[in-house]
Amino acid sequence: MTDIADLLERNADFAAGEFAAGPAPTMAPWGRLMVVGCVDPRVDPERVLGLERGEAVVIRNAGGRLTPAALRDMAVLDRVGARANMASGPGGPFNLVILHHTHCGLSLLDPHDDAVAAYFETPLDGVDASALGDPFTSVRADVEIARQSIRRPGHLVSGLVYDVVTGRVEVVVPAAAVPVG
Repeated sequence: MTDIADLLERNADFAAGEFAAGPAPTMAPWGRLMVVGCVDPRVDPERVLGLERGEAVVIRNAGGRLTPAALRDMAVLDRVGARANMASGPGGPFNLVILHHTHCGLSLLDPHDDAVAAYFETPLDGVDASALGDPFTSVRADVEIARQSIRRPGHLVSGLVYDVVTGRVEVVVPAAAVPVG
């Protein structure tokens, strides 16, 4: 079991090495990138996508899904990012990447509609548990939710699926700008 002493030792190495080697990132990511991904330890978005420190904001939750809670987090982070950029000029659009993956543990909730409804904050009759086992269907659904929920035009939204067996990422929904209106 990893314990606090291990974590503190690793942090000391980080602080003396990688952290000390470069400039501290700004509060708003320099890559204007936000990734929503799963908490599954096999799917670390920073490693899977080769992200550099300070390049992206990464939100992780069960399934990497655009739940109402994730949408609220995104809205708050968008406001924080806009305010953080006020000193250096107006913030531009973000590139939102929704990253789902194969063999997701969330699919184990398939027969438990009540748990799925609670997670997505929706009535039982609004539950489509079948999408839990198909990351291609779920990422398309979440991209559509993002495009309907994001209020600022110009943001890009795309949907990717990571294969936990091959390590490869597939573009399921290519990046497209959120429409005006």
